[in-house]
Amino acid sequence: MSAFNIVRFRVRPGRDEAFLTAHRDGRASWPGLERGVIIKTGEGTYCLIGEWPDVETLKAGIPAMVATLNTFRAELEDLGNGLGLTDAVSGPVTLDLKP
Repeated sequence: MSAFNIVRFRVRPGRDEAFLTAHRDGRASWPGLERGVIIKTGEGTYCLIGEWPDVETLKAGIPAMVATLNTFRAELEDLGNGLGLTDAVSGPVTLDLKP
């Protein structure tokens, strides 16, 4: 069963392009990732959504994802409420709305 991870970011003012560049040209080609997209959710706010074949593959990809994150931490603002720089959630598909 497929799994997804979603990570929310707030980018420092004027640093949007540096944030996006940190993911371009294969920098976010984590082992096992089937598809990844970044969506802009507001001014300076983004979500990364990754699709994986299963939860085990997603978990195995975490070290590579963290390594990518380490290359652009300086571009991020704290999300507040004790979240830190990212708000990440993940899990298996429970219901496919359009099979």
